[in-house]
Amino acid sequence: MNKAVILVGGPSRATRFRPLSMHLPQPLFPVGGKPIIWHQIKALSAVKDLREIILIGFFEDFVFRSFLDRCQEEFPEIAFKYLREYSQLGTAGGFFHFRDQIMRGNPKNIFMLYTDICCSFPLNDLLSQHERHGRLGTIMVTKVERSSARLYGCVVVDYETKLAAHYVEKPETYVSDMASTGVFVFHQDIFRYMAQIMDRRANEFEHQRANERAYGRSDDNDDANDANRLRLEQDVLRQLAADKKLSAFLCTGFWRQIKSAASAVPANALYLQKALKENTSFLAAPNPEGPEIVGAVYIHPSAQVHPTARIGPNVSIHARAIVGPGVRINDSIVLDNVHIKDNAAVLHSIAGWDSRIGCWGRVEGSPVTSSDDIDEVTHAGVKVNSICILGEDVQVKDEVFIRNSIVLPHKDLASNKHNEVIM
Repeated sequence: MNKAVILVGGPSRATRFRPLSMHLPQPLFPVGGKPIIWHQIKALSAVKDLREIILIGFFEDFVFRSFLDRCQEEFPEIAFKYLREYSQLGTAGGFFHFRDQIMRGNPKNIFMLYTDICCSFPLNDLLSQHERHGRLGTIMVTKVERSSARLYGCVVVDYETKLAAHYVEKPETYVSDMASTGVFVFHQDIFRYMAQIMDRRANEFEHQRANERAYGRSDDNDDANDANRLRLEQDVLRQLAADKKLSAFLCTGFWRQIKSAASAVPANALYLQKALKENTSFLAAPNPEGPEIVGAVYIHPSAQVHPTARIGPNVSIHARAIVGPGVRINDSIVLDNVHIKDNAAVLHSIAGWDSRIGCWGRVEGSPVTSSDDIDEVTHAGVKVNSICILGEDVQVKDEVFIRNSIVLPHKDLASNKHNEVIM
C-alpha cells in the first residue's frame, strides 16, 4: 500500500494570502470551484494502492473536520486523518514527528505534498519513475524561467539517470532552471535516514551548547526548540542529493505556486481550463436562454445569474451569489453571498464573501503576465498593478471604480480607488 501526507501549515503562515485568509484558512480557499487542497486529494485518490491521506499542520483540530468528513464521503476507499503539531517543527519536522502513525500498515511509498501549489499532478507517472529507479526519494521538478529560478528550490538533474545531483534552496546565483514543485514521494526507509540526520543535528547542537555555556551565552529552551525542527529543503533534500539517493521527475503539465491572494486567480483559471479540456459536467454549459458563457466557467447551483450577464472566461461563481442584468465578469472569483448589481463589471479580481458591488460599479485588476504579478502585490507598502481583491463584506457603491486595489474586510467604498491598500 501507499500513503500520502499533505503539509497544510498553520494560521501564522499565509500572511501574503490576506485578506482572504482572514476569513478562511488558505488550504480551504476555493480555486477552480473547489478548495485548494481538494485538487491534491482528488489527484491522490487516483494513485494506485493509495489507502490513506494524512494532513499535518498546526491549525486547531476543528478547522479541517467538516472538510475531511466530506472527503470521506466522496472518496470512501481512502482513510483521512488530521495530525496537529504541538509547535512549529519545520517543513519536515511534523512528518518525522508523526512517523509512527504514518508507518501504520507498513506503506511502501509515502507521498508528501505542500498545500500551496496548483498543478496537473501526474502522480502515477511520478510513482512509476520512483519505483523504477529505486532511490530513497523522488522530487517532482518543473522548468522555470532562468531569471526567476532564484525564487525556488533548484535541482541540478542528470537527465540520463534521472538523478537529482544537487539541490539548493533559493540560491543567490544561478544553479539550474529546474525548480522543486513541492511534490515528493519517498520510500518508507526515509524515516531511518531522517533519524540519522536528527542524530547528527543533536550532536551538533550539544557541542554548540557546550561551547556557549563556557562563555555564558546559552539559552537551553531556544536550543531545544531548534534541535527539534527539521527543514525538508535544507536538511533532508540537500543531503539526499549529496548522497545520490534522490531522483528527479519532470512535470510537463501546468504548475504554479499559490502564495499570495492574487495567485488564486491564475490558479483558478488553470483548474477551470483543465476541467474544460476533460469535458467535465462540473462546468457551466452554454445555454441559449442565457447567461452568455465564454470559455471555462463554474457556477454553483445555488447562484443566481441573470440571462443577460456575460460570464467568462476563467470565472468561478460560488454559493448564493447574485449576478444582475448586464453584468460582465472575466478572470475572477466571486465568493459566497456576493451581490453584483446591474451593469457592473468584475475583471481580474476576487470579490470576497458577502460583498456588494453597486449598479455600474467596476472592480478591475490587471491581467497576470508573470509570476512577479502575483508573488508580490505590494511593494514598500504600495499596491502594485495586479489582481484587485475585495475582502469579506466590502460594499462598493453605485458607479464606483475600484482598480488594482486590496480592500480589507467590512469597508464601505463610496469613491473611486486606484492602486491602494484600503485598511
